[in-house]
Order: sequence, then C-alpha cells, then structure tokens
Amino acid sequence: MSNETAISSCKLALACADFLWSQDALLRSLGLERLSIKPGHARVAMTVLPAMVNGIGITHGGAIFTLAEATFSLASNSYNERTVAAHCCISYLHPTRLGDRLVATATQIVRSARSGIYDVSVTLENTVIAEFRAHSRVVGGALLGQSRTAAESVNQ
Repeated sequence: MSNETAISSCKLALACADFLWSQDALLRSLGLERLSIKPGHARVAMTVLPAMVNGIGITHGGAIFTLAEATFSLASNSYNERTVAAHCCISYLHPTRLGDRLVATATQIVRSARSGIYDVSVTLENTVIAEFRAHSRVVGGALLGQSRTAAESVNQ
C-alpha cells in the first residue's frame, strides 16, 4: 500500500468515525473519548461515572460491554460500508470502580466480503479487565450519506 493510499484510508476511517459519533447520542452521553481511528482499528477511552457503578461498587458489565461494542463499531465501520454486529461475547477478567479510566482497543482479525471478526481488549492502566470478540456483517450501502460522497468527507 502506498503512503498516499494509507493516508486516504486513514482519512476515510476518521470521516466514518466522525459520522457515527455525530449520529449516536448514547456514545456522546457516556463521555467516551476517541483516542485513535485507523482502518480496522480503534481506541476509545471511558471514565467510569457514578451511573455506571452497580450496587456492590463495581462497574456494570453493561457499561464495559458498551465501551467495547462502540470501539468495535468504529473499527468495523472504518471502510465506509454499513456494518453491524452479528454476534458478540465478552469475558470480564477484573472488576473496575468509579473514576477508573478504561481504554478499549479494537483490532480487526479478519475481514472478507461481508463478514469480519474483531477482538477488543479493555484495559485499566496495564491490566486487561475484559476481552470482547465480535463478528461483523456488512448490511449494504455506504456509511457516509448519499448527499456527501466519501471523497468529499475525506477532503474536509
């Protein structure tokens, strides 16, 4: 892949992430922070808020799942193809608590015509606290709207 192609694909991935972010009120309401976006990869951080802690003082599994799923979504939609989760599973390895800053890193394992597999590691500092695996499915059509071509989005 040439340098120009790599830069263009990175700009496209970022334009796709910008679009998804603008359309998803849940992601914005959780205070998620995008750290990096590249084709097939994404890193997102989340600080555990009071509403994310359960009755025994640890982070709700659903909050961690949402962080991992959002990160997977950014990675799997980075090619300007509308892509959804077909199957996801998560293993919780260590508890986290109020105020902890979690970082999720999604990595594309394989991507074929309409399917893909992505792994997401969620960490607290240098400790992996959850592992998430997602299977993606392309559902058709460009992610970036008809009124704005992919090239226009990339050039902005």
